[in-house]
This record gives sequence, C-alpha cells and structure tokens, in this order.
Amino acid sequence: MDFKLELVPVPVSDVDRAITFYRDKVGFTLDHDHTVSAELRFVQLTPPGSACSIATGVGIVDSAPGSLRGLQLVVSDIHAARGELAGRGVEVSEVTAGPGGAFVYFADPDGNTWTVQDPRAS
Repeated sequence: MDFKLELVPVPVSDVDRAITFYRDKVGFTLDHDHTVSAELRFVQLTPPGSACSIATGVGIVDSAPGSLRGLQLVVSDIHAARGELAGRGVEVSEVTAGPGGAFVYFADPDGNTWTVQDPRAS
C-alpha cells in the first residue's frame, strides 16, 4: 500500500499576498484558485518538479497563520536555488553546510518557515 503525501496546508492571513509570494517570488505554479463561498476559498500551488503541493485559502486549515515550521524543499544545486530565490526578491539565508548537505532558509510573509536542502552538497 502506497501512502503518498500530495497536499500540505499552509496557514496564512492574506490569501492574495500568499499567492503573490509563492507564485511570483518563490516560483510555485498556481494550480487552483477557487472561491466556493465567503467562508471557503481553495488555493493550490506546486513547487516546480514536485509531486506534493501546498494549499491555502479561507476555511482550509484552522492553524494560526505563520505556525508552520520547517517545510522542506530538495534541490540539486543549492547555490542556483539560493540565487533564484534571492533574484526573485525572497529574503533567503546564506548557504550553510551541515550533516545532510547544504541548506538555505526562508519564510513567507506570515512567518511559515522553509528549508531548502541540497543533500549532495557539503
């Protein structure tokens, strides 16, 4: 039996600001933006090359905006990934090396945090 993780809810305070950040700055693809009612809006964005997407919106998750910590993206070139994020206006850390490879870190406008890992780098 396969158990595939395909959607992770991300709590945000401003859906349109989150779309702009994840689509225009981080480079995710906006897959869906559907408003069902004033109480339910579903937005799905997918990182390039990923089988797992994030979901945000209204009525999607009851966690506090900014409470998600340590979502992880994996890349094959940490320096290129950092350059792309920084070039798009994301406030991203410098590259650090440690057990498991090389890493950079960033947060969305609400404070949800992300780790970008290149497991082959040192």
